[in-house]
Amino acid sequence: MGNSSKLALALVGLVLGASLVACGDGRDGAEGAAQQLASAVSALDVGSVAFEGKESGAANDQLKEIFQGLDPDKPAVQAGQLTFESDTATFPLNYTWKVGAEEWKYTVSAQLKKSGDKWLTVWKPAMLVPDLADGEIITRATQTPQRASILGAGGAPLVTYRPVVNVGIDKPALGGADPSDSATKLAQLVGVDPAAYAQQVAAAGPDAFVPAITFREDGSRTITDEQISAIPGGRAVPDSLPLAPTRTFARALLGTVSEANAEQIEKSGGALKPGDTTGAGGLQQQYDAQLRGTDGIVIRAQKAGLTTAEIQAASPDPRRVLFETGIKPGTPLKTTLDPKLQQLAEDVLGKVGPASAIVALRPSSGAVLAAASGPGSNGYDTAMLGQYAPGSIFKMVDSLAMFRNGMTPDSKVDCPATLTVDGRTFKNAEGYPESSLGSVTLRDAFAHSCNTAFINARDTVSQAQLESAATSLGVAVEAPALGAAAFLGSVPGEAAGTEHAASMIGQGKVLLSPLAAAIMAGSVAKGAPVAAQLVLNPNEGVTSPGAESTPTAGTGTGTAPAAPPSGDASASASAAAPATAAETPVTAAEAAALADMMRAVVTSGHAGFLAAVPGEPVGAKTGTAEFGNDTPPKTHAWIVAAHGDLAVAVFVEDGGLGATTSGPLLKEFLTRAS
Repeated sequence: MGNSSKLALALVGLVLGASLVACGDGRDGAEGAAQQLASAVSALDVGSVAFEGKESGAANDQLKEIFQGLDPDKPAVQAGQLTFESDTATFPLNYTWKVGAEEWKYTVSAQLKKSGDKWLTVWKPAMLVPDLADGEIITRATQTPQRASILGAGGAPLVTYRPVVNVGIDKPALGGADPSDSATKLAQLVGVDPAAYAQQVAAAGPDAFVPAITFREDGSRTITDEQISAIPGGRAVPDSLPLAPTRTFARALLGTVSEANAEQIEKSGGALKPGDTTGAGGLQQQYDAQLRGTDGIVIRAQKAGLTTAEIQAASPDPRRVLFETGIKPGTPLKTTLDPKLQQLAEDVLGKVGPASAIVALRPSSGAVLAAASGPGSNGYDTAMLGQYAPGSIFKMVDSLAMFRNGMTPDSKVDCPATLTVDGRTFKNAEGYPESSLGSVTLRDAFAHSCNTAFINARDTVSQAQLESAATSLGVAVEAPALGAAAFLGSVPGEAAGTEHAASMIGQGKVLLSPLAAAIMAGSVAKGAPVAAQLVLNPNEGVTSPGAESTPTAGTGTGTAPAAPPSGDASASASAAAPATAAETPVTAAEAAALADMMRAVVTSGHAGFLAAVPGEPVGAKTGTAEFGNDTPPKTHAWIVAAHGDLAVAVFVEDGGLGATTSGPLLKEFLTRAS
C-alpha cells in the first residue's frame, strides 16, 4: 500500500471517529435544536426550523397568524433544561412579552423527536401560548382612560371634556354619489381645503368616516346639521374632547390636545400608539403622562375569524383572557389660574395689535391668577416666556440698591434734562415735567421716572448691586415652585460704561418677562420675595416623569418656542443663567419704602389715572424701553401695579409709552377685577 493510500485511510478514520464523538447520544444536537427554536420564536420567524410532520413554511404562516394581533411586539424566549426519554427531548420555553409598562411571563413545554441523526421540533400551538388550540389566535385590546382635567383656582374646570361634533363624509352613506363631489362641497361649506379633503376621502376605505373638521357644540356653531346632511354622505357625529372654555382661553399656557402624530409616537418610547390623544405645547405637553393616565391592556386567545357580533351574542364570552393590565385614570392637574381673571385679562388684550401680556398674581401666596398672552402674540406664551428690556419699571431695582447705599425716598438726587455717558446721550421721556428737573427727591424722580437721575447713580450703584437687588425682589432666580416653563429675568452681574448706564433704566442686557415684572411688584406688596406658583400637584401619580415634565423656570427653555416671534427675538441667546435664590431677600422696611414711591407714581406722577380704581390704594410703576434700529426707535410699553393682595404687570411689545399704552389696559383690568 502506497503512502498516499495509507494517508487517505487515516483521514477517513479520523472523520468517522469525529462523527461518532459528535453524535454520541445526540444530546448536543438536541440542545442546539432547542436554542434554535427559542431564537426563531423570539424573532417570530420559524421558517428555518425543521418540524416533525409539518412543513416549515406552513408552521411559520400559522405562527404569524397567531401573533398578528400583537404586532409589532415580539417576545424574549429562552429554552430551559432538556429532559431525555428514548428518542424524545422535552424542555421548557420561557416567554417574556412587554405589555405596556408590565411584563407578561409564562412557561410552556416544547418537544423534540429524533429522526435519524437530526432532532425535529414537534409542532403544536401550545408551545407558543399555554393551552392554545389549533385554529386559535391571540388578540390585544386596549382600554384608554379619559384624559384628566386641568383645574383652576378652587377646583374650577379649565380643560375638561366638552361636547363637539366631528363633521365629515361617511362613505357607506354616499348612496352612489360621487365621493369627490361630496367631499368638495362639504369642504367648501366648513372652510377646509377642498382639494386636500377630496384626496383624503378618495384614499379612505369604502366603510370609512373621513372627518373634515370638528366644531364645538356650545351654541356658537353656525353651520347646521341640515346643511351638512344635505350633501350626500355628509354627517355630523357627536363626540366630546378635552377643551378649554373657549378656543383662545389661556391657549399658549395650557397647550392643546390632539391625536398623536408620527413624530410624537416615535419620541414617546412606546407610551403612545396611533389613535392616542396627547398634549401639544404648554401644560398639556409638559404633564401629558399625568393627564393621560395608563391604558388597560387585555391579551386574549380566541377562535380565528370570530366576529364582533358573534362575541356580543355569545354567553359566556367565547374568548379566554390570558393577561391584562389595569387601566389607570389620569390625575387632574391642579393650577392656581382664576378663570374669571384669566378671561378678563384676555378680554382686555383682545384688541391689542402687537404681542402683549397681562400677568396677575397673589403676592401673599405667589399664586398666578392670570397669565394671558394677547392675539398679537400669535400663540407664543409672551406672558411666561417673553424676554424683553423692562425699561423704567426696573427703577424699582435701582431704588432698592440705592436704599442699601443709605438713601431714602426723601433723599435728594440730580435730574438734568440730558446726560452724556461715554459719548452716548440719555434723556427723559417725551413730556417730562420741567418742575421735576434739577434737585428733586428720589420719590419725585421715581414718580416722574427721571432717567437721568437714575443714570447719575451709576457710580454709586454697581452692576453687581443691581443684580443682587433684582434677585432680592424675586426675579432673575430659579422658580422651583412654579411648575411651568418660564423666563424669570436676566440681569448681568458685570457691565461697564454705557451698558451699565443703560442697565440703570432697564435696557442694555437686562431682560424680564411679564411674569417676572408681576413678581417684582408682588414682592414689594408682600414685603418679601414672591415665589410664584402655578401648578399645585406636578407629576402626581407619575412614577418616572420625562425630562419635559420638569423644565427649569428662569432659563427661558421649556415646552414653548425658544424665542419670541418678534421684538427681542435674539435676546434669549444672551440671557444669563438665573441665580438659585435671592442672596439678600428684600426686607419689609425696604419694601415699604418702595411701596411709598410706587404710590407717588399714582398720587403725583404720570399714573394719576389709577387713582380712580376702587378699593385699596394702587401703587404702580411705568416703563418704556427702546428696541430695534428704527428712527425714532420702537418701544416696549410696561406698567406694573400692586392693589391690595393683587400684583399685575401689563406689557405691549410695540406700544409707545407705558403710561399711555399699557396704563389704560391696567386701569380697565383692575377696575373690572375689583
